[in-house]
Amino acid sequence: MQYARSSRVSKKWLAIGIGIAALVVTLGVFFGTRSLIPVNGDSPVLLPPENIFIKASHSMAKGYEYISQASGAVKGMRATGAGGAHIDPKYIFNVGSLQSFHIINEDYETHSKHNFNIDEFNVHTKDLGYFETQTIAFLADKKGTYEYYCTIHPEMRGIVEVL
Repeated sequence: MQYARSSRVSKKWLAIGIGIAALVVTLGVFFGTRSLIPVNGDSPVLLPPENIFIKASHSMAKGYEYISQASGAVKGMRATGAGGAHIDPKYIFNVGSLQSFHIINEDYETHSKHNFNIDEFNVHTKDLGYFETQTIAFLADKKGTYEYYCTIHPEMRGIVEVL
């Protein structure tokens, strides 16, 4: 009699364990699939993204600026209102490519908030406090030249070109 009761308890815990495992797998598939959907799309994209690292910063000499952490991706010069010149990142992408921007606020001097926006691709980060980060992926699906910018500091801007 003791063995039959123990067997029923074991089957009950086995069924509960299988149910929990099924729930975990289902949630993993759901959120994993959702993470593959770019901000300007409605279905998963199974391409490896091109990762671009950008930090928002401020210096007394140059003012507020985006600084590219990607080697070889920065092109061009632009004069700033502060009288100096700094490199203004220009990113060139192929049409149909998946892009992933990793934005970090490293504005140590002013601890100001920053954000990153490209309207044409529905790229809009939240306002990032000091040392906050956000990653945002989008599909470069339209040829053209587009501007990225910070709504808080209008002087922070650059160009994205999709060929």
